[in-house]
Amino acid sequence: MRYSNFFIPSLKEDPKEAVLKSHKLLLRAGYVRQLSGGIYTYLPLGLKSLRKLEEIIRQEMNSAGAVELSMPFVQPLEIWKESGRDEDYGKELLRFKDRQDRDFCLAPTYEEVITDLVKKNVKSYKELPLTLYQIHLKFRDEMRPRFGLMRAKEFIMKDAYSFDADEKGLDESYKKMKHAYENIFKRLGFDFKFIKAEAGEIGGNYSEELMVFSEYGEDKIVICNNCGYAASIDEAESVSDYNDSLVESCRQPRMTKLSTPDKKSIEEVAEYLKIDKTCFAKTIIYESEIGFIAALVRGDREINERKLKKAVKIKNLFLAKEQDVEKITGAPCGFAGPFGLKKQNGSVEVTDNSNSNNSTNILIVIDEEIKNSEYWITGANEKDWHMANVKHGRDFNFDISADIRSVQSGDKCVKCQGILDVKNAIELGHIFKLGEKYSKTLNAKFLDEKGESKYFVMGCYGIGVGRTLQTLVEVLSDENGINLPVSVSPFALAVVNLNLNDAKITEIAEKIYADLTSMGADVLYDDRKLSAGIKLKDIDLIGIPFKIVVGNRTVKENKYELEIKKDSSKESFDTLDALYSRVKQLIF
Repeated sequence: MRYSNFFIPSLKEDPKEAVLKSHKLLLRAGYVRQLSGGIYTYLPLGLKSLRKLEEIIRQEMNSAGAVELSMPFVQPLEIWKESGRDEDYGKELLRFKDRQDRDFCLAPTYEEVITDLVKKNVKSYKELPLTLYQIHLKFRDEMRPRFGLMRAKEFIMKDAYSFDADEKGLDESYKKMKHAYENIFKRLGFDFKFIKAEAGEIGGNYSEELMVFSEYGEDKIVICNNCGYAASIDEAESVSDYNDSLVESCRQPRMTKLSTPDKKSIEEVAEYLKIDKTCFAKTIIYESEIGFIAALVRGDREINERKLKKAVKIKNLFLAKEQDVEKITGAPCGFAGPFGLKKQNGSVEVTDNSNSNNSTNILIVIDEEIKNSEYWITGANEKDWHMANVKHGRDFNFDISADIRSVQSGDKCVKCQGILDVKNAIELGHIFKLGEKYSKTLNAKFLDEKGESKYFVMGCYGIGVGRTLQTLVEVLSDENGINLPVSVSPFALAVVNLNLNDAKITEIAEKIYADLTSMGADVLYDDRKLSAGIKLKDIDLIGIPFKIVVGNRTVKENKYELEIKKDSSKESFDTLDALYSRVKQLIF
């Protein structure tokens, strides 16, 4: 392809709307353009890379025995109501009506459609196992789309669904898909790991996420440096410490008020009182569908809201509004404590230090570490005061004790007592053992070998294709631009004509371009009438792995130069045959 005939609208400066390095580069190099928040056009460079990535995925999926199909992006809302997930997805499910006033939605995922398809077309155990997949669009109306293709509203995913007669069959299908994923991401050159994960809205009995390590990842994973235990931050567990570091002032027969003027955060209070943060129990007030919740964790910890939702068995959880916190506790945010909230017939009456007579539903949930030790420093439910020597069972009662804390680096592993490390990562794949979740809900059955009606046992396997492309850019780019592997780069190599006004240089450049193209190489020939510096910088920005530069040295010294972007090395050849032989080694 001649550069002059191609469409590569590159940018000189970093776009203001981009934060991640990869997002900036995709925009600057002319791979994508944003049409609206979270909605992108793949430009020719981006589309070429995307198609090559899809082909790698297809090869491995086909090798694992999966069969490709394509399902409708527009789906009747009726099938989502049948599964009950129209409410689960909330506003992320984009709903609309057609001209006949029928309800439809844009597909955020495809479990309902694939289950309905198999239900109507697969009747016997003899047709199982069956794994179907597609590479297709999805749409989720994200409240805050960000980071380019990492969290877009409209995005491309590979979805695969396995159907088996029993759990043993599911285990086999799951292993095959997991192995296919390992092959895909090894071919892409990623440093990745499968970790135990929360099933989320997809659901099921068991799930794992494929995580790629990156300092810019928005996900956090926990890994044991000793036994290799790994889990997402929402699933990870650590040894519950017994707090034996409490100061003597907290080991008194009754609560003691401590003046903390204008000190709201744990950091401010701990520094003011000269007491370690581990001696504090912070109380956070939440709102949920069952009412208000007071959650307590150790002062140096963060509440893991997914764990809290799981412990309380709720779907929705939001930080309470400041005015509600003040009504419930009698004090501004930053001074909340767990005591003085007295249950009466399922409601709570705020007493003691509160000036409010407000009654509201509330639940008190404490982390295991709070239960492990008896004496804590908490907010006093009074502005500018905290309370020492707060003891559960004496000064307040709790409803639930559970692991609701986020694991921190340095915690001890629950499996081997080794040290845990929290790392940033990017989720690129998620695999699930769905079991009978959807087949039961949608009444999808087959006849087994005894002629009995059974529910399909399902698995689900996803890869974020656009996310994977951007992650390659994030992980592999350098200071000069994108640095994609040959298998995914829009072009395998570039031929750069440094002087179109020189007939000899142009003759050689044209010949190399024609010869390599006839060999089957995917070549970009830079035939633009621009300065050599601009051309070379543009090729580096685009991220083409190999570059053949044709200039005065080529003519005068009869030398052919090949540059390798990955390690910035250069190789020189005396003949075109030697050059072509090396190119074949590198790209085929």
